[in-house]
Amino acid sequence: MKFYANRSRVGTAGTAVALSAATGSPDAKSKIKFIQVSARTGNSAIIYFGTSGVSSTLGYELSANDNVTIDLIGSVGSLPFADFYADASANDQDIDWVIVTE
Repeated sequence: MKFYANRSRVGTAGTAVALSAATGSPDAKSKIKFIQVSARTGNSAIIYFGTSGVSSTLGYELSANDNVTIDLIGSVGSLPFADFYADASANDQDIDWVIVTE
């Protein structure tokens, strides 16, 4: 297993961003066993976390400093890193993330 930590920026509200597109990220096909995402402290708007269908009004809603964790380490499953996206209700909002890959 490998551990990665990074940040993704939603530059334009309404434009979903794949977390796997961040510089220094593992391959989008990497199998994820654990992910935690957190809306960055300096955010002024809502970040939405989800799959490719996430939008600037739809997804798991995160205000500044909110986080969510998906832990699959104790199970037999995993999810492709390409499945995780973020969008925001305003431009230039950041989401921090940590993942553990198989």
